[in-house]
Amino acid sequence: MGEWNLNSKFNFEGREVRYGSEGTGPALVLVHGTPWSSFNLRHLISGLSDSCTLYYFDLLGYGQSDKSDADVSLGIQNKLLDAMLDYWQLNKPFVVGHDFGGTTVLRNHILNRRAYEKIVLIDPVALSPWGSPFFKHVKNYEAAFSGVPDYIHEAIVAAYVQTAAHKPIAKETLDGIIRPWMGAQGKAAFYRQIAQADFKYTDEIQAKYGAIHQPVLILWGEEDQWIPVELAYSLHQQIPKSKLVTIPDTGHLVIEESPEILVREIKDFLKRPNEI
Repeated sequence: MGEWNLNSKFNFEGREVRYGSEGTGPALVLVHGTPWSSFNLRHLISGLSDSCTLYYFDLLGYGQSDKSDADVSLGIQNKLLDAMLDYWQLNKPFVVGHDFGGTTVLRNHILNRRAYEKIVLIDPVALSPWGSPFFKHVKNYEAAFSGVPDYIHEAIVAAYVQTAAHKPIAKETLDGIIRPWMGAQGKAAFYRQIAQADFKYTDEIQAKYGAIHQPVLILWGEEDQWIPVELAYSLHQQIPKSKLVTIPDTGHLVIEESPEILVREIKDFLKRPNEI
């Protein structure tokens, strides 16, 4: 696998955002979560590019986008998504969001009133409370963690992301996940994005899920240890026009573990009439 690169650039409030686009067909926007990047969308990009024109990018503080000491919270990511959609001149595209990417999509739809043709949520951070014990611990001790030696930091990130998968993560995949978080800037960015995570960003939208009128497909790894599958059923009940599909033998990192199932379900969902 060659190194993952996003060659196009967008300026958002003085901060560089890296993005890519490929494929043919109706517009579909892909939004990654944390601690992931567009690198982890590569299987979906490969599988969907024959039927959609795909747009994808690295969120602020992630991947190849700006990692300066600034706001990288969920409170700014939906605004970034809104700006990207304007920049790409997309009107009612399809959209797919994984993890925090799902939160970003929901916040953009509800708070920014952005219309989508259909919405796909993959193991989204949608219902409070959320966050692993490690996640909560880092929030309280960001400065201490950001000061650990590089080799310890790399081991921490590797151990942490492994817990998102039900099966062992291949070395080349693990390397691709870890790479953006290395070096002084990457290390600080990793702990910063955790420290800035807050329940308030889901609290302010989750009571409004019942007002979502677009068709929504919810895809969830049955062995997700970060966000238990029980929450998938709760979210499904709260969104009127939603369909839930659970994926066996996969965890929170289902986009790496079973991308072929996701691609099949997404393609089927997008081509169906706007009814669940």
